[in-house]
Amino acid sequence: MEATEEVFAKNCHIEIIPPKQDSEKLEDDLQLFAAKLGRVMESGFTASLTDNAMGLLAFQGHECIEELGLAVRPEQILIHLNTFHTKKNLDEILSSCLRLGIRSILAISGDGSARLSRLRPADLGADGTSAVTSVELIRYIREHYPVFSVGVAFNPYEPESQEFEKLERKLAAGASFAITQPVIEQNAVIDRLLREYPALPVTIEAWMSKKLYLLSDVVGYPIPEDAEYDPLAALENLRRIYPQCGFYLSLLGFKTQYPLIEEMAWKARTEV
Repeated sequence: MEATEEVFAKNCHIEIIPPKQDSEKLEDDLQLFAAKLGRVMESGFTASLTDNAMGLLAFQGHECIEELGLAVRPEQILIHLNTFHTKKNLDEILSSCLRLGIRSILAISGDGSARLSRLRPADLGADGTSAVTSVELIRYIREHYPVFSVGVAFNPYEPESQEFEKLERKLAAGASFAITQPVIEQNAVIDRLLREYPALPVTIEAWMSKKLYLLSDVVGYPIPEDAEYDPLAALENLRRIYPQCGFYLSLLGFKTQYPLIEEMAWKARTEV
């Protein structure tokens, strides 16, 4: 078994949100995107590039890479891909990733808005369903673009039996890894996931904002705005509890927190 400290160093995902299409400072946002992506590449982490996060129309990570001519390490990039696209756009994204050498996709249903089109079952040859979910998206990618490794989201806050049933359908469609919704401490549902699916690579999302109350909508219960929370301490605790897992860091502060994550990873590598 691979040394557990090295698991963290090799499987640390850093979320990067590409610039919004209506940005009033697009050039600055593009340069910031390039700087963040370059730093993640040099750190040896995986850059996790979102797809219209929160339903807000944004440029795609792959098109920013191509437009800016960025030098990237394709094996260190994970592209999020949701169901709010036209069929033409879906194939363009996947074809662009192939050209760039990117081979990891996180397939999710995603957040929609009135400005976003949504895939129809007929677009993907999906019979017997009224709407395209991540299951149909996974199946389409694996059938038509089999070189991709496709991951899925796992939500420990949904009704437990339903979430595991959805996971089974996602795995049957061709999923090969999972990334959880954010947690801040040991979670019994994730414990069950790891126990019952020991061969499934699992990456745990760690909440890196001190504003813990923003998690309320995700976890399904109110969290007071004055709740104290130390993101780095929580991450260290999660690493001790789940040493076999990778970690996905969302809302990470690049100026203050990122150097500490680099130091954490450096120590993990040198202690192996």
